[in-house]
Amino acid sequence: MTLPENTADRTFQVDLRGLVDLLSHHLYSSPRVYLRELMQNAVDALTARHTLEPDAPAGTFGIRLYADGSVVRVEDDGVGLTEADVHTFLATIGRSSKRAMGVPPTEPIRGWGKLSEQRADFIGQFGIGLLSCFLVADEIHVLSRSARTPDAPAVEWRGRGDGSYTVRTLPASARPRPGTTVTLTPRGDAGEWTRPSQVRALAGHFGSLLRHPVTFFDGPGGPGAPVNPEAAPWARSHPTPGARSRALAAYGEEVFGFVPLDTIELDLPAVGLKGIACVLPEAVPAGRRHGHRVHVKGMLLSEQAEEILPDWAFFVRCVVDAESLRPTASRESLYEDDTLAAVRDALAERLRAWIARAAASDPDLLARFLQAHHLAVKSLAVHDDEILRMLLPWLPFETTDGHTTLDEFARTHRTVLVTSSVEEFRQVAAIASAAGLGVVNGGYTYDRELVHRLPEIRSEVTVADLDPVTLTAHLDPVDRETELAAAAYLARARDALAVFDCDVALRTFQPASAPALLVDSREARHERTRSQLAREQEGGLWGDILGALRQEAPRAQLILNQLNPLVRTVVAIDEPELARTSAEALYGQAALLSRRPLRPAESSLINRSFLDLLAHALRKDS
Repeated sequence: MTLPENTADRTFQVDLRGLVDLLSHHLYSSPRVYLRELMQNAVDALTARHTLEPDAPAGTFGIRLYADGSVVRVEDDGVGLTEADVHTFLATIGRSSKRAMGVPPTEPIRGWGKLSEQRADFIGQFGIGLLSCFLVADEIHVLSRSARTPDAPAVEWRGRGDGSYTVRTLPASARPRPGTTVTLTPRGDAGEWTRPSQVRALAGHFGSLLRHPVTFFDGPGGPGAPVNPEAAPWARSHPTPGARSRALAAYGEEVFGFVPLDTIELDLPAVGLKGIACVLPEAVPAGRRHGHRVHVKGMLLSEQAEEILPDWAFFVRCVVDAESLRPTASRESLYEDDTLAAVRDALAERLRAWIARAAASDPDLLARFLQAHHLAVKSLAVHDDEILRMLLPWLPFETTDGHTTLDEFARTHRTVLVTSSVEEFRQVAAIASAAGLGVVNGGYTYDRELVHRLPEIRSEVTVADLDPVTLTAHLDPVDRETELAAAAYLARARDALAVFDCDVALRTFQPASAPALLVDSREARHERTRSQLAREQEGGLWGDILGALRQEAPRAQLILNQLNPLVRTVVAIDEPELARTSAEALYGQAALLSRRPLRPAESSLINRSFLDLLAHALRKDS
């Protein structure tokens, strides 16, 4: 596009105070990140120094932190800056020193692709990271000397929160060795983040796994305290596998505050990822996910990185250190790209392999794991055929034989019936158990779907949904003479319960202590409600729609138990009103025992029938 003659290129003007406010409120989660950014800059400078001097012994170059309440200072033995570097990197917001050193910028990584050249060795950007210091200070002082030129002078840069800065060169004696020192004079309102104890704690928090030695000093001339005295436990040598396992478990306990049920070592060489997954010793509420502690090249990125594992893996918490994962702009979470997706899949496979090993070689560990985390495993088994084959027989379910595994249950029940809801199971459990039926509660998350897949593992087992017809078919009919004697009562009872679309029948079943059984499904109740709405809306558009959807509404059944002494007395009642009241009371009691939510009409019926029976008893006594 050709610009009109009266136009000219212009440069954006940056309000530094406004930019710092933007960083503090929208990019960074807390002012404490200033120290992480300074440490990252120091680590990147050390990495570049190592590129210049690859033969230098490990530990030759390090980072030193100073805090005495009046200043915070971070000093490194890194590559340092020349005067030209200072003008380029510290005066241009967002400019990366790594790019100018001939290192290509980070590009999205496809699958397990390698990072190009040296860019993977660096963590962040010097310029934008240094701006975070304005969150706690109004002035930043940088003193640096380049390692690229032996006789390079020292360079001083002073930046202020109003956007102004000064640069001057100093004799080499101002900084005898190459490297960089950044000094902050904290504002009065930043004491929470800059007092010596807090600086020491933040250094350990962010830098405990850094490869370069980090030392903290709380005053001039005092002894320094190492911030990261040991390498990560997975990077250290251990005399035996048992000692290694104990060291990993102790580290997990130190980081997360619980004793892991077990630790799973994680190692993905293709992306330079190492770490551990700690199996939680207690169940986690469904849908709740714990964050994971993620380091990138040793620097802590996030303590709440949920994206590193799939949703179903909420039974572990991880500590990982990776080389090739890509941070977001704030460097407080991970960038969602193909590399992260590949890492997530690979870590999920490690967890599956751990479950498989426990199932094959450590039944005690497997039992303790399933006792705490059967819901997580069930969610995995629904979508993972391998886990399904390994663990379905061992998963606990609620059944008419109590809480047991499907393997145990299938040994005594070749036909397994499964309910569609918890309330349906509670309605029929006692009766089905007495009748010898094997019923599994399929009302909990994943259970019904998993039980239906049992024949894939146990071909001799048949699984079917439980319906009222199946149950009533196992209830014994009464003899004809008894049924005829109760016919009048049953007719009155049906009339009394017609408002609930409920039929009444007389059968014999165990246990004899149960006077009545209400057989009704949630689907049947919904269909009856829809039919009733259609009748009420007869003739209107809404009524036509409901009428088109209407099916023959299945009726509920109140089955009276002839073996129960109370029922034998009730069916002989001749008085119409008392017969009606007793039928309502039996219906109400059976509805309560089903533990399903009561409709308002049912609650009213229970109260009315109780009061009517009480009034009848009082009249009889008087």
